[in-house]
This record gives sequence, structure tokens and C-alpha cells, in this order.
Amino acid sequence: MSSALVLAGCARDTGTPAAGGDAAATECARNPAPAAAGGAAPTAAPIAPNADASALRVGLAFDVGGRGDQSFNDSAYAGLEQAVAELGLVQANTREVAAATGESEDARVSRLRQLATDGFSPIVAVGFAYSESLTTVAAEFPDTQFAIVDSVVDLPNVTSLTFAAEQGSFLVGAAAALRTTSCQIGFVGGVEVPLIQAFEAGYVQGAKAVAPDIQVDVDYISPAGDFSGFNDPARGTEVTRGQLDGGADVVYHAAGGSGQGVFEAVASATTADAPKYAIGVDSDQYNTVAAPTNEVIMTSMLKRVDVAVFNYINAVAGGDTTVIPPVFDLSVDGVGYSTTGGGVDDIAADLDAYKAAIISGDITVSSTP
Repeated sequence: MSSALVLAGCARDTGTPAAGGDAAATECARNPAPAAAGGAAPTAAPIAPNADASALRVGLAFDVGGRGDQSFNDSAYAGLEQAVAELGLVQANTREVAAATGESEDARVSRLRQLATDGFSPIVAVGFAYSESLTTVAAEFPDTQFAIVDSVVDLPNVTSLTFAAEQGSFLVGAAAALRTTSCQIGFVGGVEVPLIQAFEAGYVQGAKAVAPDIQVDVDYISPAGDFSGFNDPARGTEVTRGQLDGGADVVYHAAGGSGQGVFEAVASATTADAPKYAIGVDSDQYNTVAAPTNEVIMTSMLKRVDVAVFNYINAVAGGDTTVIPPVFDLSVDGVGYSTTGGGVDDIAADLDAYKAAIISGDITVSSTP
């Protein structure tokens, strides 16, 4: 493995090692895509018609990295923006607050408590790191509506917005296996926690469904409990360089703001004769990352936090949060892959066949490595 092993977290590989990362030394046999499954097209998430949100005061508590991370937090903000544009939510009646790297649990509690004290409802906590603090604050304010992204809090005034990230990751893993010429690909996780391991699990499973002998290098930037891995582009660059130097030619990240470092490492390593590719996460990162770096992004795994946040605000405005699906998966278009830039145009038919097989139940994707 790479020099990235000296970083906090873990590094490992799955599959048969490529000899010195030499594409010529590696035969990457690929399976055919599954037969298309009829009647498995995704449908829009089952929500009520647009409601009037003009009377709401909406608080948005960002995770580490905040707005501008070009990924997870920005996707949540896009859902808020859509509510302003389509539901009549008044921008002046919204408030954004952000987490700090390394902050205490008390800081998260204080942030949510202040929003509730100031009369915001609903309040959306963006990220699993808010699980404990939201449990505390929601119990203190039973008449305030809360939502949490990527975690489950079992209280009557809390709506959990969860995603089948492993399903979307399966599709981009398949894309990586179809694109690689070295039969070796990489995964860079921000923090080694079960949520991010679900991205890893789906990615590895999707890659191996296409190419059973593929090698998948896995690195995490920081261990569980250290959330700095979501906002450290320099370490993202170092980890990715290690994977590229070891022979990987496609790297998928689930690392929040650290993903910018992943993209920069891939961009600096790619040449006309030996192209390298990156895969983004959460948002369509071909659109959010500045050119020319974005040109190495072949696709992104879309986790539609924007859809979930918009639908939740709409549901609160309509007085019925039960319309929110228990999980945003492929069947409701809650996860997927992007096509901007044309990087997967030639393999889209194969990816859509795998997508149909997952929706129909012919393929079950694991959320654990």
C-alpha cells in the first residue's frame, strides 16, 4: 500500500493485487451486465404537492466543512434554496449555523438549542455527528420540529432523513471497474465510521460485480471520533497520491471537503497517455469543482440530500411528515450517479442495468464492508 498508511485511520486492499500497479501485467476480466429488469424504473419520492412554507422559520445546522464544501453541506443548502424558490419560504426567515472541526458535544447542543430558543422550526441537523445533541435538544423542545440527515433519532418530533448510500456507491464502483485499465481502483473515506463504510462496501461490491479480480485500495483519512477527515484537503491529496502511485487509476472519495484534495491529486497525476479518473460524492461535483480540475471527475455518486431537505420542509409546511420515505434509495431516486461531462456516457447502459437489478431486488447491496 501507499505512504498514506502513516496517516490516522486505516488502509487496506481487497482483491488480487496488480503486479506493481502495472496495467500490462493485469488481466481484468469483466462480467456482462445483468439483463434489464422490467418495471424497475425509479419514481419521485412520495411527497405531497407543494405546500406554502412562507410562515416557517427554518434553521440549518451544517456539519464540519459548512456551506462551500462542494459536497454534503452544499447539497443540504440546495434543498433550502429550492424551498425558498418553490415553496415561498422567506430567505430572511432562515438561519445557517456551522460546526467547527474538533468541537465538543456541548457546542453542538448549544447550537441546536439556540436555534430552537430563537423560534426556528423546523431545524435540520446535517450529519450523523448531531445524533446525540439532537436527541437532547429535541426532548427539551417537544413542540419544535427537527430533522437529522444520515442518522436515526427516535423521537416524535424528529424526522430521520437516511439514504441507501451503498446502492449509489455500487453503481459508481461498477463504473470504476468498467473504466480502469490497471484493474486497480481506490476509495478514500473521510472518517472511518459505519456511515462512510457503507459507501466503501457498496463501491467494492459494485466493482467486484463487474470485475471479480479487481483490487480496491481503501484508505481513511481519520479514525472514528476525529471528524477532521471531512475537512482536510491536504491529507486527501496525500492519501490519493499514495493510491495512484501504487497503481490505482480511478479513485472514489466519501470525504466531504477533503475531496478537493482527492481531485487535485488525480488531476496532477493524469496525462494524455495515462489518464486517471476521480469519482465525486453527494453532489454532482463536476459542476461544483472549478475547471480544469473537474475534468478528471468521470461521475459522482449522488446522495440527494437536497431532495430530502426540500421534501422535509415541504412536508412540515403541509402538516404531514409521514410522507417522507423511510430511506431515500434508488427506488425513489434518492441516490444515483451523475452524467455531467459525459464521462460515463459509453457505460451508462451497463450502469442502468445494474441499477434496475438493485431496484428489482435481483441484487442486494450490503452496507458493511
